[in-house]
Amino acid sequence: MMMYVIKVKGIAKIPSYVQLRDDKFTLLAYFRIDRPEKALEKIGLGDKSDYIMEIIQDQPFGKVVEIEL
Repeated sequence: MMMYVIKVKGIAKIPSYVQLRDDKFTLLAYFRIDRPEKALEKIGLGDKSDYIMEIIQDQPFGKVVEIEL
């Protein structure tokens, strides 16, 4: 499954977020970087959360990264 990951930088009291989108760029999940568990479980990717979070940690803000799951 092809997915796109976008890391959005928060400002002031607004935290940073992550968007997960499918190959048609439909939003699948939107979650805070420090709290991914519930959102990933909800879309059935809880078992891949370590892999997804590893990619997110190295990803610059605002850049779209394509990943294969």
